[in-house]
Amino acid sequence: MSVKRRGYCVNGEWKTSATDIYTKVTDSSTGEIIAEVPRCTKEEVDEAIASAEAAFPAWSALSLSRRAQMMFRWRDVLVDHLDELTLLCAKEHGKNLNESRGDILKAIEPTELACSLPYAIQGSNAVQVTTGFDCSTFRQPLGVVAGIVPFNFPAMIPWGWMVPLAIACGNTVILKAATPTPLTSMRILELFYEEAHFPKGVVNLVTCTHNEADILLTDERIKAVTFVGTTGVGKQVTATAAAHGKRVQAQCEAKNHALVLADCDLEATTNAVINSAFGCAGERCMALPVCCVEESIADEFVAMLKQKAEAMVIGRAYDSETKLGPLVSAEHKARVEGWIAKGVEEGAQLVLDGRGCVIEDSEGGFYLGPTIFDHVEPGMTVGDREIFGPVVCIKRVHGYEEGIKIMNANPFANGSSIFTQDGYWARRFKLETDGGMVGVNVGIPVPTAYYPFSGNKQSFFGDQHVLGLDGYCFYTRAKTVTEHWFDEKSSTKKLDSWEGTVERA
Repeated sequence: MSVKRRGYCVNGEWKTSATDIYTKVTDSSTGEIIAEVPRCTKEEVDEAIASAEAAFPAWSALSLSRRAQMMFRWRDVLVDHLDELTLLCAKEHGKNLNESRGDILKAIEPTELACSLPYAIQGSNAVQVTTGFDCSTFRQPLGVVAGIVPFNFPAMIPWGWMVPLAIACGNTVILKAATPTPLTSMRILELFYEEAHFPKGVVNLVTCTHNEADILLTDERIKAVTFVGTTGVGKQVTATAAAHGKRVQAQCEAKNHALVLADCDLEATTNAVINSAFGCAGERCMALPVCCVEESIADEFVAMLKQKAEAMVIGRAYDSETKLGPLVSAEHKARVEGWIAKGVEEGAQLVLDGRGCVIEDSEGGFYLGPTIFDHVEPGMTVGDREIFGPVVCIKRVHGYEEGIKIMNANPFANGSSIFTQDGYWARRFKLETDGGMVGVNVGIPVPTAYYPFSGNKQSFFGDQHVLGLDGYCFYTRAKTVTEHWFDEKSSTKKLDSWEGTVERA
């Protein structure tokens, strides 16, 4: 069977790349090659920038109401194709059907936020701020913006975090799609033009390596960059783009911790941890890979967690009964297995080993079963570094104070959770945790799109987070206008260098 070679998209048209280097895209459940995508040349990336730049004047000149109406129409197109996109996401990534559906829904949710553009983008105004002077602020689009996409959420990150608010605010976009999982994003872009009928060039898409994408960080036509990926690369992206005068959002690695206190609802807590730690095969920055468990309940907690993990149905992502699908690629599977071996080497107790998992009739898939480490001690890298797979580490603690200390010692602070029935500890935790997104009896403390995705420390670099009102601010620049109108006394009024300043009694 021949494998379809995909192209890149500029000015609303799909084009064949001049490159002779292509990356294979696989069905993660079987290992079958389902497509190839090009390593676009630097000239083709430049072509995408030029297309976005050419589209910007007309797109940004449209009224707020017109752009909002188009976002309403775009939302409906995504809803109409929810099932199709869900299946495609499951096939190329490996998330089960429910998780893949959630990926698409998390692209729709920010699109609905973008529909509120005329209200959310409003500025402010005050008259007679000082005698005869009025002040107002308003926001305008930046121009061309770029999104550098990871493999783990083929719909949510490019088409939820990056595109909706950017284009609603009047910007045009270049997406560097993730080469392991580009097909969902490509299909969405086809729908963007074919069914939602957006003007050509508003969104452009390339696939390439960082060597070709570096132009997005340095080209003066690019005004802002949103990046999602590893912390090391995120630091480089932030430094380079900022040095070239660009705004940057860099969402990076995580090692989210939960504090499980003795008074928790044990059944509900272990269910939440199963969902958070093993959902999406752990390939998400809001997974819950570490639990700091109060010693008095630790044995019972680990036993119950193991029992529930062993009961998970592992299988092809698109089989309806599957609860845990494969990892995204053979390379990533090998990397996660290397981390499991590292944990054993460091002396952590391997309670449940997910290695060696084989699915009948899908032997070529990239399967790894749920894995649990107990007695993970300070200094073990398996408990401190992002693994990005279905691996959970148990750190035993003697109470809240020790738990919060261990959690806050970690260099990452994307999210954190506490499981307790005691409001006192919950309130203290909300105030004292370094985690930017905080859960109280919530395993995945991701807010809705109406609030910012607010990671801290080494999990985020930048000033304004994605989504919420932060997102609107990131994709616009503010102007403040001071107005004064001359009257019959103006010609005789004495002026000084502080004209219009605040008056004092």
